[in-house]
Amino acid sequence: MSERFDFVVIGAGVSGEAAASYARARGATVALVERDLFGGTCAFWGCMPSKTLLHAAEVRAHGGEYPWERASARRDYMIVREGRDYPDDSGHIRDYKAAGIVPVRGTAKLAGPGNVVVRTEGQPRELEARDIVIAVGSIGKVPKLDGLAEAGFWTNKEGTSLRELPRSIAILGAGPSGTELAQVYARFGVRTTLVSPRQVNPTDHPRSSALLAKALRADGVDVRENARAQRIRPRAGKGGEHVVQLADGSTVEAAVIELNVGRTAAPALSSLGLDAVGIAYDGRDFLKVDDDTLRAADHVYAIGDCIGHELSTHLGHYEGETAVKVALGDDVRADFSATPRAVYTDPETAGVGLLLDQAKARGIDAFEETADLATSAKGYVSESEGHVSIVIDRKNKIVVGAFIGGLAASEAIHEAVLAVKLKTPISLLAQTIHAFPTVTRAMGGLFAKADLALR
Repeated sequence: MSERFDFVVIGAGVSGEAAASYARARGATVALVERDLFGGTCAFWGCMPSKTLLHAAEVRAHGGEYPWERASARRDYMIVREGRDYPDDSGHIRDYKAAGIVPVRGTAKLAGPGNVVVRTEGQPRELEARDIVIAVGSIGKVPKLDGLAEAGFWTNKEGTSLRELPRSIAILGAGPSGTELAQVYARFGVRTTLVSPRQVNPTDHPRSSALLAKALRADGVDVRENARAQRIRPRAGKGGEHVVQLADGSTVEAAVIELNVGRTAAPALSSLGLDAVGIAYDGRDFLKVDDDTLRAADHVYAIGDCIGHELSTHLGHYEGETAVKVALGDDVRADFSATPRAVYTDPETAGVGLLLDQAKARGIDAFEETADLATSAKGYVSESEGHVSIVIDRKNKIVVGAFIGGLAASEAIHEAVLAVKLKTPISLLAQTIHAFPTVTRAMGGLFAKADLALR
């Protein structure tokens, strides 16, 4: 016997949870299918454990008493893994049931339009739905490097859940995850090397990347920028450490190799049976959807990591709710123009919108204004450094990008997020009062400077 729902959501990470919860709040019937942990990567292997460890490392770095045993125990508390090997997601399931969502643990496969079969520990369950939402997430990519399989490696899962610190680690890839974990390890005394084929956090503003690299080096991280791993020689170094050979001829030795070289949804997508609902999937890392509606086929939507937009919790949540709104007939379209990005190291970096080069590549007559946080009032009183930079569309007199490196960057960026989203005139931003002394006060000064330049 099949079970009938308005929505079947496949994947119970942040984006799937958001879709299911919003659909239920609108009165729809919902089944939420998950083959592993209800709550997904953010709750158990990503955002929550990494930010918990970053907090402990920051307290320690600034003279506080925070030994690794306490940090590890606090992280286990955050991911509900106290006294056990694997996290407990029963709290998530209780919350779903209380909201009227039907959780189904098992592996889903599309069996035709509006039809999902879930392989469970018992009998398979057949679910019918008016609309299907695909939210299968992503996993860390594994590069083709000679010797890597023999040496073994960590991904973010091992990196955020470790209970025993390694004596040394080489992190391949310096995006947000690799950068954040490098600071955690180094501040807890692990000999840490960070290898990046470009700058640290390569999609960030160059000033922000330079600030991160400087901070990491101050923490003792051996930062190798513009370097790429070519092969691994397992246990060929001192004390049986692995030797990572780089393209420039140099080497790195480490007891553990951690991969942070990108994400892919291909394994989950390949086994989902997408052809049964008319989706021609070509095996790539992510699924193609209509950017305005998040629709992958008639009555089929895809959200979160598996569609390859900015891979962040907040965007996945937004996509989940937006897909349901579209499916319910609301007059809305997805808008990705003002998606905030942040790295939660000490100091932080954050950004929204277009870099100057990106704006010019789109044909925008753009210019940039920058303030040095070290010489601002906030920098003086807090003994901190960094920058605030804004990118201005000269013709339309609006902000199209903003970037902060320094204290409170992840909080201060949101004024710029709203300005980019609403296309707020620079003249209005320049007339806005900003509290003194704050990072946003420095941004307000840039709005005023840009307003003068446009007169």
